[in-house]
Amino acid sequence: MRQFKTESKKLLDLMINSIYTNREIFLRELVSNASDAIDKLEFKALTDSSVDLGAEDLAIRLSFDRDARTITVSDNGIGMDEAELDKNLGTIAHSGSQAFKEENAEHQGEDIDIIGQFGVGFYSSFMVASKVRVVSRAYGAEHAYAWESDGVRGYTIEPAKAGERDGADDHGTDVTLFLRESTEDEDLDRFLSEWGLRDLVKRYSNYVRHPIQMLVSKSREIPKAEDAPEDQPPAYEQYEELETLNSMTPIWKKRSSEVEQADYDEFYKSTFHDWEAPARTVSFHAEGALSYDALLFVPGRAPFDFYSKNYEKGLALYSSNVLIQEKCADLLPDYYGFVRGVVDSPDVHLNISRETLQQNAQLRAIAKRVERKVHDELATMLADDREAYEKFFESFGRVLKFGIYESYGAKASDLADLLLFWSAREGKMVTLREYVLGMKDGQDKILYACGESRERLEKLPAVTSALGRGYDVLLATQDVDEFMLQAMHVYHMDAVAGDAENPGADARDLEFANVATADLDLATQEEKDAAEQVAKDNEALFSAMEEALGDKVSAVRVSADLTDAPATITAEGPISLEMERVLSQGPEAGMLPKAERVLELNAKHPVFEKLVAAQAAGESDKLALYASLLYDQALLVEGLPIDDPVEFAKNICSLM
Repeated sequence: MRQFKTESKKLLDLMINSIYTNREIFLRELVSNASDAIDKLEFKALTDSSVDLGAEDLAIRLSFDRDARTITVSDNGIGMDEAELDKNLGTIAHSGSQAFKEENAEHQGEDIDIIGQFGVGFYSSFMVASKVRVVSRAYGAEHAYAWESDGVRGYTIEPAKAGERDGADDHGTDVTLFLRESTEDEDLDRFLSEWGLRDLVKRYSNYVRHPIQMLVSKSREIPKAEDAPEDQPPAYEQYEELETLNSMTPIWKKRSSEVEQADYDEFYKSTFHDWEAPARTVSFHAEGALSYDALLFVPGRAPFDFYSKNYEKGLALYSSNVLIQEKCADLLPDYYGFVRGVVDSPDVHLNISRETLQQNAQLRAIAKRVERKVHDELATMLADDREAYEKFFESFGRVLKFGIYESYGAKASDLADLLLFWSAREGKMVTLREYVLGMKDGQDKILYACGESRERLEKLPAVTSALGRGYDVLLATQDVDEFMLQAMHVYHMDAVAGDAENPGADARDLEFANVATADLDLATQEEKDAAEQVAKDNEALFSAMEEALGDKVSAVRVSADLTDAPATITAEGPISLEMERVLSQGPEAGMLPKAERVLELNAKHPVFEKLVAAQAAGESDKLALYASLLYDQALLVEGLPIDDPVEFAKNICSLM
C-alpha cells in the first residue's frame, strides 16, 4: 500500500470535517473534475491533429446501485495513466486542472473552461463514502489503472480488472463511491436514487457545459392487440432511457438580444419558485480585469416572508457555471434585498472548499455594479411605467426607506428620488421631486404628516390648515417614515432643465417639516401679530390651563396656523408624536423618551371664548375641565391614546 504524499489522516480529517460544510457538494466536485477532464481532451484535439475526437459523444455519466450502495461518476475525457493517478490522487492538494491552466494559459480560449483550482475537491467524496475506487485510462494508453483508498491508511494503484475500460476507445475515468450506512444524523440513502442525484445536479451542476446523463426509469403504455376488446384496460411497462439531467447553456451567458422575455420569465418562475412574472429583468456582462455575467429580476410582488426575520436575501453566485453559493448576501445591499438573480464569474477568488469567497475586493466591485444597475432600472421604471412602479413601490417601498434610515441618511442621495408619498393636495402618489416642483411660491420646506392611515391624516387640523393656505402635505403611513425623514433631514434636488421661456428650477436643499410640530410657521405676519397679542392678553388663562394639565404638556399657547379646529397637539424637540406612537409599540416602550407635547389653541374658534369667559369668572374647576377635554380630544384626533378613558367619559357626562 502506498502512502499519501502528506499527513493524510490529519489533512483528510480537516477537509472532511472543517473545509467542507455541506455534504451534498461531493457530486458537484466530482462532476466538475469530469468536466475538466473532457475540456482537457477537447483542448488536446485543438492542439494535436492526430487526436480524432467525436466531440458530440463527450459526456458525463451518473449511475447508482442501491443494493451495493455505490454511486459512479464516469467521463470519457482525457483520463489518467498510472503516474498521473499517483500524482493527482496520491498528493493531496495537488491540482492537475490548475497545473493545466497555468501551462496552457496563453492558448486557452472561450471554448475551454477549466473549473478546478485546489486539487481537494475529489477528497470531498470521503464525506459520504467509506471507500473510493477510481478506474482511469489515459487517451491513447493501452491499459487502464485502478486507484483505491479508504482515505485513511493510504491507497493502492494496480492494473484495472477485466472489463474495466479495456476497449480501444475506452478512455476516461470512473469514480465509484461506496457510501457509508445512513445514521440518525446523516441520511445518505437519499443519494442512492434517481431523484436524489437529479436534485443534486439541478442545484449545483445544472449549467456545466457538458451533458450529464443517467439511465432513468420510465413507464409507457403497451399497444393493445388488434383483437383486444375495446374496454380492455391499458397495460404499462417499465423501461430505462438515457436522459440528460442538466441544461448546459446558462441563460445568463446569452446577450439579452438573443433571448425572448418569455424565456426570462420562465427561468425566473421555475428557478425562484414564483407564479408571477418579474416586474423587470436586467441582463448585463462585464469583461476585462474582472469578467462576469449577471441576470437580475425585480419581482412583481413581495414574497410572503419578505418582511420576516427568516427571509434570506442574496444572488446565486456561480463560478464557471458551477453553483458556489445559493444566496450570496454580499452581492446586494439590504435595501435591494428583494432582487433575485444570478452572478457568474470565473475570476472570483474562492476559498479551498469553493463554498465561500477567499477575498471580498472582487465581490465588492461586482456588488457596486449590481447596485447601480438595479437603481437605474428602478429609475427607468418610475419614468416610463408609473403604474408598474407604484405597484412595485407598494410591495418594496418600505425596504428602500429602511435603506435611508439604517444608513443615517447616507444613502438618501441614491434612494430619495425612488420614493413615493401620497399628496394630500393632488390626491395621488408623487415623488419628492414632483412635490418640490409643485410647491407654493415662497415655500422653503417639504411638509409632511405621519400616521396610521391616509384617511385619518387628511382630517388632521394641521393638515387641513396647511391645505387651506395653499400648501401641499405628504401623507406618510408607514412606521419607518418619520424615522427616515428625520435621518434624511433635507432633500437635495438637482436643477431642472428648461428652455428659454421656462428656465426650470435651480438645485436646492429643502428641509422636511412635520406639520405636527410646534414650530411650524405657515401663518401670515398679520396672523402671527394677532396671535401674539392674544397670548399677551391671556397669559393668566394659559398659565391656569398649564397648571390644570400638569406634566401632560410642556406648554399651552395660541396657534396662528389653525383655521377650523379648536385645538391641536403638537410636539417640541427631537421626538415627534408619530415617533412616540411607533416606539410605544415596542417591548421597551416604558423606558423610551416621550414627545414634549404642546396644546395649541385656536383663538378664532368659539371654544376659545368659553375659555376666556371661564377664566374671567374665576371658574377654575370649569377651566380645568375644559382643558382636560380639549387635550384628550386633540389626542384622539391625532390618533394617540388618551391617558384615562374613564375620566374622559366622566368629563363628557358632566357637560351633558
